[in-house]
Amino acid sequence: MTFPVVGMVGGGQLARMTHEAGIPLGIRFKLLSDTPQDSAALVAGDVVIGDYRDLDTLRDFARGCDVVTFDHEHVPTEHLRALEADGVPVRPGPDALVHAQDKGVMRARLDALGIPCPRHRIVADPADVVAFAAEGGGFPVVLKTVRGGYDGKGVWVVRNAEQAAEPFRAGVPVLAEEKVEFVRELAANVVRSPHGQAVAYPVVESIQVDGVCDTVIAPAPGLSDQSSAGAQELALRIAAELDVVGHLAVELFETRDGRTLVNELAMRPHNSGHWTMDGAVTSQFANHVRAVLDLPLGDPRPRAPWTVMCNVLGGDYPDMYSGYLHCMARDPQLKIHMYGKDVKPGRKVGHVNTYGADLADVRERARHAADYLRGTITQ
Repeated sequence: MTFPVVGMVGGGQLARMTHEAGIPLGIRFKLLSDTPQDSAALVAGDVVIGDYRDLDTLRDFARGCDVVTFDHEHVPTEHLRALEADGVPVRPGPDALVHAQDKGVMRARLDALGIPCPRHRIVADPADVVAFAAEGGGFPVVLKTVRGGYDGKGVWVVRNAEQAAEPFRAGVPVLAEEKVEFVRELAANVVRSPHGQAVAYPVVESIQVDGVCDTVIAPAPGLSDQSSAGAQELALRIAAELDVVGHLAVELFETRDGRTLVNELAMRPHNSGHWTMDGAVTSQFANHVRAVLDLPLGDPRPRAPWTVMCNVLGGDYPDMYSGYLHCMARDPQLKIHMYGKDVKPGRKVGHVNTYGADLADVRERARHAADYLRGTITQ
């Protein structure tokens, strides 16, 4: 029996964990990675080293793949259209993925669909930023590069005209947005298949530190059933309207006046869904594999009342393995997921998941393990 080959563009931890999810199904993975040291390249059996920005490299890579998918959104849109013209199934397709690649395109499309977003406008120069700020009552405002930003990169909170000059130095289009006074950040994760089947995971609270996801709580504490269902329905609607195939993460602001605004879209497995590896019947990675192959999707329901994910960031303590003894002995239910990366300060090198019936206990266990592995606590 011949099992399909899934081509994964990108060699990061998302590719590594997607590959892991395909192993029980006998799915073969082919990886296009920047370097042999990338997280997924260390564990995948069929690895091509090359530049995803080169069309010939992409075409050579796609030969022999039954479907091509991604662990990032940076492949040029025109290259993906060329692959489709060659007859290669690309999932999500370029017409969908462009909404995660280009923040200006995303905002325009969501506006057309009547989906609530922060006030925004493409701005041409610092003077245009000043005018945009004045329209909303003044600074601060948020400036974002239209393409290429992630994990806080390509994002500036500017408080005056002088600070507004920095984003334009790169010579790329800039999007201005109001600085939303939000209560907290939420994320609605859904998965959709080519034939239109879709599933929604519980809405989670995502806690950011310095622009990087630190902690995810599933489900979001204190979120009403009505608000949770509304966020799930919103994410499912976006997935259908944009014809997304695979995993879609909709990052949301919950505002002080009770509104829910769309902040960002990601069309790939997402940090806010890592909790599903141990906390859901079917993980985001397993369902992404199923979706791109047009297999029936798995049950997204949680296994426990609460699951908490904490990212493990690099610090000044590189020997994380020695911390396993303490963390595993202290909490036999703890799940550790490391990415095979060199430890560098502030770099995501892994995450931990904990689960149970008492939220305070689950949070403490996850926080303790992440901090101990990083070396910020010693007992």
